[in-house]
Amino acid sequence: MSQVSAATHLSGNALVVDDHPLFCDALTLTLKSISEFGTIHTAGTLEAALDEVSADSDIRAIILDLNLPDVNGLDGLVRLRTAAPRAKIIIASSMSDNRMISRAIKAGADGFVPKQAQRAVFQQAFDTVRTGKHFVPEGFIDPDGESATQDDALQRLGTLTNQQARILNLICEGKLNKQIAYDLSIAETTVKAHVTAIMRKLGVHSRTQAVLIAQEAHFNRVLPTNE
Repeated sequence: MSQVSAATHLSGNALVVDDHPLFCDALTLTLKSISEFGTIHTAGTLEAALDEVSADSDIRAIILDLNLPDVNGLDGLVRLRTAAPRAKIIIASSMSDNRMISRAIKAGADGFVPKQAQRAVFQQAFDTVRTGKHFVPEGFIDPDGESATQDDALQRLGTLTNQQARILNLICEGKLNKQIAYDLSIAETTVKAHVTAIMRKLGVHSRTQAVLIAQEAHFNRVLPTNE
């Protein structure tokens, strides 16, 4: 099967997230040439991207730049992965050293393409991720280093649902279950159930340990609270 015919099996809509309009336009043209998406949305900030995902449940592919004005590090990727669990997320970034690529994949990205790559590389990336495999640039070497702990924290945080992420953010603010229940207009027993699930997913046994993991990944700085 040719690369083009394989890529067309990616259905649904797509989203390009980059704060440079010219690059958004270029990537939109690239996506149109390598697949048959119904609609290709664009967003210049993470919040705008989350709004697009919320409004369109048929987004199946996301091209994401890591360097957005309202994002710190990989926080944007983690939030988009939580908001769009079925979408294939491919990072397109100029920050393409081995350590960054490794962290992005472990945080939930399906693929990583350097911004300066040719159109054929994006096509290869889509062909790869649609099969359930990760795509990394040629010559990538997965590093063993100091970021292993943070990589693991990001990966675990990426498994939280939107509601669990909101509750974890409120826990980070020092709020008790009763206060969280009031803020989110849910029952306190529901909050307790979510807290238990959060600790299980993060592999911890206390709220304090959950907060430490969230702080380590700078997760609490970008999560919604009362949305």
